[in-house]
Amino acid sequence: MSMMKKRPHRDELIGLQILHGLVFRHHSRRRRRFPLFSALSGCLLLLLFAVVLFLSPPIFDHTGHHHRLILDTSFNNRVGIQINAEKENVFRVPRSGGIIGRDVWTSNQSNLFCGCSNASNDFRPATMKTEPRRYLLIATSGGLNQQRTGIVDAVVAAYILNATLVVPKLDQKSFWKDASNFSEIFNVGWFIKSLAKDVKIVAQLPETAGRIITTRSPRKCNKKCYETRIVPIYQRKRVQAVQLTKFDYRLSNRLDMDLQKLRCRGNYHALRFTAPILDMGMKLSQRMRAKSNHYVALHLRFEPDMLAFSGCYYGGGVKETKELASIRKRWKTLHTKNPEKERRHGKCPLTPEEVGLMLRALGFGNDVHIYVASGEVYGGEETLAPLKALFPNIHTKETLASKEELAEFQSYSSRMAALDFIVCDESDVFVANNNGNMAKILAGKRRYSGHKPTIRPNAKKLYRLFNVRHNMTWNDFASHIRTSQVGFMGEPNEVKSGRGEFHEHPLPCICQKRGDSTRNVVDRNNESNKEDEEQYLSETEYAEEDRVVPNMRDSGLRSSDQPELDEILSE
Repeated sequence: MSMMKKRPHRDELIGLQILHGLVFRHHSRRRRRFPLFSALSGCLLLLLFAVVLFLSPPIFDHTGHHHRLILDTSFNNRVGIQINAEKENVFRVPRSGGIIGRDVWTSNQSNLFCGCSNASNDFRPATMKTEPRRYLLIATSGGLNQQRTGIVDAVVAAYILNATLVVPKLDQKSFWKDASNFSEIFNVGWFIKSLAKDVKIVAQLPETAGRIITTRSPRKCNKKCYETRIVPIYQRKRVQAVQLTKFDYRLSNRLDMDLQKLRCRGNYHALRFTAPILDMGMKLSQRMRAKSNHYVALHLRFEPDMLAFSGCYYGGGVKETKELASIRKRWKTLHTKNPEKERRHGKCPLTPEEVGLMLRALGFGNDVHIYVASGEVYGGEETLAPLKALFPNIHTKETLASKEELAEFQSYSSRMAALDFIVCDESDVFVANNNGNMAKILAGKRRYSGHKPTIRPNAKKLYRLFNVRHNMTWNDFASHIRTSQVGFMGEPNEVKSGRGEFHEHPLPCICQKRGDSTRNVVDRNNESNKEDEEQYLSETEYAEEDRVVPNMRDSGLRSSDQPELDEILSE
């Protein structure tokens, strides 16, 4: 009798197993073509089994396990594998930086290198070579950091010309219209004193100097260029003072070792900000330190003017096109550019979101604190939202200091830029979304100061990755980002000697430590330096002919209300 009662249940089980086999056979044929149908049919089958088996008593096999458990486990394994496969193909940005096998806050082998800019025994001091009645005046151009390059190069130009340098006059008429003079931004007393052995510097041109010849030196002008084009002006015109206008990038990247080291002494030692600027800048940096042991500084160039000049397009539709086109009309000589071509060639600044994705891929988690040095961001908070979603701890001058503290700097763009410069220089990691003057100057200074991590986006390669990121997993994307950024992280020996722009790669001023001694990373071969000078002489870009401008001590600087095209782009 008991055998008869168990038989119907055994028949039910056999029928269910047959049904189960048929459904899964059909399911396996079409699982690739119809994943949704497969999942739905599996769910229905699970529901059917649950109802039938719930109504029937438990069935045991010869091993003593429930068949219900075996069937459920088989089904769950199939569905689980399918769901996991779908998740792996989704581009999901993690909250943490992951494990990348290196310390994101230090540079590899940075402890083996140091800055070295002392003059050699062959370097002639100012007392031995300065002509008694020969003065050089220069008028800088652009924003703060572009002017900084001009000031540093003017020190070297004065040395080449055997002239006394008059404290440079800052640009007060270009795009930024900052009325600050040299002594309101830089410590003029320290500037004169620290370079006294190298170049004689005076605060003002003596009244006895007479007329001033105003001209413009060629771009990339080297030692021989200055000797053949500027020195004769003093001699044949019988004047004591020559003024060089638009003085930015008017000195070659390739000079002999001692002149390059003089450049570094001027840039990294002689140029100090005034006490009010320095004190406020250090307060901002200390307040960042109070929030976290480490912090990243981001120089974010994404102002409307910057984007208009770049000729790039960022997906804002007709509204963006019209707004940026209107800004571009301000400069009559600005040519129309192909946005796609500019971006493909790596000439477009990264968006805030792209910067955030790059940092996350390089190992920075969402707990990292970031100081953002930026002007007005195009699109405002909407543009910044993706970056803040990735890195909630975003800080600026305005969030770290009160209005009262910033009041004396607020109306002067160069002084505000100087505060950003200090906080960025003091940061553990510096990153820029552009390759402008501030990014270059800071990159060079941080290399000179021990190769502090400095991230410059490899925009050409990153452009392609950002375009296809949704077609790959996060791990693949992050791996490609890290590979693309090799050589763009501020590590030692990223460029060969003689390559790159000097203010970004001051290799003649960097030494490698070897035991108790140091050795320059650049070969001091004099013949090599001569070959470089001859090559750059042929590349020099010459300006207009010399012209005489009598008695133009203060008001005769040739400047225009229309800035040069590279001023906004490069700052």
